[in-house]
Amino acid sequence: MGCLYFVRHGQSEWNVADKICGSTDSPLTELGHKQAIETGKAILDQGIKANYIIYSPLSRAMDTALHISEMTGIPAKAEPRIMEQNFGKWEGTSPRNSLEFRKDKTNFINSFGNGESMFRMAQRIYNVIDEIIADEDHTYIMVAHNGIARFVNSYFHNMENQEFADFSVKNCQVNKFEW
Repeated sequence: MGCLYFVRHGQSEWNVADKICGSTDSPLTELGHKQAIETGKAILDQGIKANYIIYSPLSRAMDTALHISEMTGIPAKAEPRIMEQNFGKWEGTSPRNSLEFRKDKTNFINSFGNGESMFRMAQRIYNVIDEIIADEDHTYIMVAHNGIARFVNSYFHNMENQEFADFSVKNCQVNKFEW
């Protein structure tokens, strides 16, 4: 049986400001750093064993992953394909869960103006997961973003369009996926 752990990054400055981050780099807050350190401790306390941590190169995910790596001793490396989706015209707007944005997320071919469509995003995330599953001898921790969490969850679980658009995980929440 294979296993992938997904961790959303710690609280970022734009999370606090209720802005859509997407591929815009927004650093962790002081609380975000503390959440990441606590997550590393929790991974140790729960006896979670992993061979690798892969993380989005955006600083909020990278810093979270490096804190977890430091706490657990699990080697970490950047994986550019798990960078958050570019939400185009929605980047930096507020509130993050506006009705218009939520509706736009259910149109999977929409690239939000100059951003990235859900279909293109799914392709790159699903390709990474396919590679992880093919590596039967190793367990991974993926540290990324809320948008990436939707795709990881949809890879392993059937979801309706609205359920997909509304899916969310908390900062530094650890989710386990098995196959």
